[in-house]
Amino acid sequence: HDMAPQAGGRARAVDQRGLVLDNGQHILIGAYRDTLALMRRVGIDPDTVLLRRPLALVDAQGQGLRLPAGPALVAFARAVWANRAWTVAERLAVLRGATAWLARGFACDGALTVAQLCRSWPQRVVDDFIDPLCVAALNTPAAEASATVFLRVLKDGLFGGPGSADLLLPRVDLSALLPAPTLAHLQAQGATLKLAERVHRIAPEGSGWQVNTTHFDAVVLATPPGEAARLVAHLAPEWAAVAHALRYEPIVTVTLSCAGLRLPQPMLALASDAHVRPAQFVFDRGQLGGPEGQLAFVISGAAPWVAAGRDATLGACIDQAAAAFTAGDASRWQVVAMLAEKRATFRCTPGLQRPAAAIAPGLWAAGDHVAGPYPATLEGAVRSGLAAVRALNG
Repeated sequence: HDMAPQAGGRARAVDQRGLVLDNGQHILIGAYRDTLALMRRVGIDPDTVLLRRPLALVDAQGQGLRLPAGPALVAFARAVWANRAWTVAERLAVLRGATAWLARGFACDGALTVAQLCRSWPQRVVDDFIDPLCVAALNTPAAEASATVFLRVLKDGLFGGPGSADLLLPRVDLSALLPAPTLAHLQAQGATLKLAERVHRIAPEGSGWQVNTTHFDAVVLATPPGEAARLVAHLAPEWAAVAHALRYEPIVTVTLSCAGLRLPQPMLALASDAHVRPAQFVFDRGQLGGPEGQLAFVISGAAPWVAAGRDATLGACIDQAAAAFTAGDASRWQVVAMLAEKRATFRCTPGLQRPAAAIAPGLWAAGDHVAGPYPATLEGAVRSGLAAVRALNG
């Protein structure tokens, strides 16, 4: 059952006046092993639909952090030392800090925010590296984000083995990347798919469950937290209360076009702030299977810009694009679309209580919001689904 007329949730393509765009610019990384395995299982070749690039958090001038090939720790040290935008003292501070994290097994006090974790780091390093990486990974500002989850992401991504930190950029729209092939695979296996059909009620029935008017032996509830809380409030009120208490951060994607423009590489980091420059990253859709000259500017942790309104966000984004790429000439830029996912991810804060996977016998929850070590990511969602099925089969 899926309440929407198409599968994919927050990772799908949408039709914007005849133009197919993603409802948010998603990035995968090499550490997403279960997601990549799922893609292969349903007949998708990740090497075809994803552009694999070594991690590079660099700006239009090529300044920033570039991870070379090789063992993770050596590659990170080489990348830091090669970043001439930082002074020798700043580079040494990063290496000392990362070494201290490694020595502690990437563990820390669960009450710490990322900003508190890095309070002794040089401010320029925090501005250039920690803040954008934190908001990209957790979609929560560093001053409010969980240091524990941030360190887990770094451990499995930056230091998770060769290729773990590689960026995997979709070369097809998100529906074609996973949801559509998965539905075709399920149909081939004999599954019954019910799109545009909302589940109104789940109730115990014998040894199984009644979903609307149909009996099932077991149920995996892979809905947004609020919908899950509604469906099980009468069955598991404590679970529902935890799910209902989650708070959210928006992500806004502004797609602009500039005739003839091609970025030095498919993804670039941008200098950003909460007042003038909204986007932290920009993607060249022309290098990712889209129209030439079309760029997607991604604003994570976008609550201040959602509050500012559409016109203010578009104006600031155009000014940011013009300053970064066309010597301040805003007249060259045209608005293609602006998509705001107001509940893109849960706010990943210290000590956050997330709902458990088990709700009742034969009733399990799955989704990126379910209790686990990762923030709201595709990999977290896939792993929770696998765990739910294993539990039901066990």
